[in-house]
Amino acid sequence: ASHMSADEARIALRSAVRELSERGLRLSAKWAAEQLFGLPPEAPSDREMGDGGSCSAAPMSQDEPVPALPAPAEGEEDAVLLAKSYFDVNEFRRAAHVLRGARGGCGRFLRWYALFLAGEKRQAEEAAEEKGAGTGTGGLARGRASNNQLALLDTELSAAAEAGTLDGFGFYLRGLVLREMRQPEDATAALLKAVEMYPCLWAAWTALAALHPSPEAAAALTTPAHWMAEFFHAHVALEAQDNLRAGEMYDSLLMRWPRSSYVQAQAAIARYNLRDFEEAQQRFELLLEHDPYRLDGIDTFSNILYVKEEKRKLSALAHACVEVDKYRPESCCVIGNYFSLKGAHEKAVLYFRRALRLDGSFLAAWTLMGHEYVELKNTAAAADAYRRAVEISPKDYRAWYGLGQTYEILAMPYYALFYYRKATTLRPYDARMWCAMAGCYKQLDQKQEAIMCYRRAESNDDREGIADTELARLYLDAGDREQAAHYYKSVLTQRESHGDAGGKEVAEALLFLANYCKDIGQVDQAQQHCSRLLDLGGTDRDAAKALLRDIRSQQQHAAGA
Repeated sequence: ASHMSADEARIALRSAVRELSERGLRLSAKWAAEQLFGLPPEAPSDREMGDGGSCSAAPMSQDEPVPALPAPAEGEEDAVLLAKSYFDVNEFRRAAHVLRGARGGCGRFLRWYALFLAGEKRQAEEAAEEKGAGTGTGGLARGRASNNQLALLDTELSAAAEAGTLDGFGFYLRGLVLREMRQPEDATAALLKAVEMYPCLWAAWTALAALHPSPEAAAALTTPAHWMAEFFHAHVALEAQDNLRAGEMYDSLLMRWPRSSYVQAQAAIARYNLRDFEEAQQRFELLLEHDPYRLDGIDTFSNILYVKEEKRKLSALAHACVEVDKYRPESCCVIGNYFSLKGAHEKAVLYFRRALRLDGSFLAAWTLMGHEYVELKNTAAAADAYRRAVEISPKDYRAWYGLGQTYEILAMPYYALFYYRKATTLRPYDARMWCAMAGCYKQLDQKQEAIMCYRRAESNDDREGIADTELARLYLDAGDREQAAHYYKSVLTQRESHGDAGGKEVAEALLFLANYCKDIGQVDQAQQHCSRLLDLGGTDRDAAKALLRDIRSQQQHAAGA
């Protein structure tokens, strides 16, 4: 990406916020404003020099001239202002009608965008009506509702593109229309044109990312050499669960955008995905200190508190979310997590359902709802929720893993294996996925495959320590006592490093190792293991005592001989 000075970015983002707001692109305007504010504070001397210029006029790199944006056509400003006021209160058809003769860049875009959103709104209403009347095509299939403005928009946007009068915003909308018409290649071409002509249009970058979800596919696109491309590649990496790379990219962006809430949150999410909960929690807490009313991504923070069982902090977070906006999908997920941690699973489902009523494609809610149904032993509903999640995002390893668990509960290990395999493909460095696969192989009595999977888990830092115990048992079954001893020793070292000196697995390991050491003549070691067993107490004490008696009588025999 081209070299960027903070001042260049500031000029570009400042005009982008204005130009995006004028065109009703609210989320992109909000994103641009957040990054503008995320830059290091401006030196007072720069402030005096004024803040003219536009995103398009800002040099992307030293040698590339960029076309300036068309100004509003003569006498059109008032119509654009009126249309924009209708647009802002969601009167889309009315806004489009005011601009029916518009010739200027802003007026034409606003008309097209208003028509597109009017079509989307009607599509959502029809889908809801289909669902209500029960004529919908089942839970999973797509409904018959579609955006009724696409044909008109396609005709007008194609004509403008051919005439060479389409600006970056127009190409963005053309990309959306083509995507809705299921023409991904043409949509990609239009979106690439959009980011080339107007790089500060974040929505165009995210639409490109959705069409090219893998980092390899995204890297193959010829995107402009602009600092916005760095945000794009980091976003793609995080969405594709390439978390180490995403974390590094966001940390490097933080050097230049130190005050950006967005970058801080993304960096924290990357840490969460890597299961580095301490670091992720610290980053979220720091972020909330200076941006306490931010709800974007807050559901991820609540997942961290849930996993760490921090009831009081989760309760405080849930209360804070209710104060800010109770009816945001993120807030509903936080409250759902709070109830789930309290064991009130029915109530939790209620809140995850509410999140989905507010936003049917809110991925986290589908997955979390699946988890709750597993807790409630409602496997059919759990499978349905997880399926909806993987439909929205085939990269959601939690949902694939959840499907595996559901089929394991139903005692269908072949199906479970299929879904666990999907999860391991997405998270090859996650020991839990390998342990789950190994468990299925064990049920299917495919011991060699089980051993291979547990070894993969062990090589990927198996924090729960399941793999070592299971490997020891499998090798013992196979009659390989030497390997069994090696893994039982690992069990002990791992438990000691976690400060956990007790438990069933530890006793099992000590008893085996005591017998094994006695058999191969390491008597002192055997006695040490026995005395540790005696300290543990429990049912193995008698076995340990008997073993010690054995060893002593052997020693007496040896002394007598």
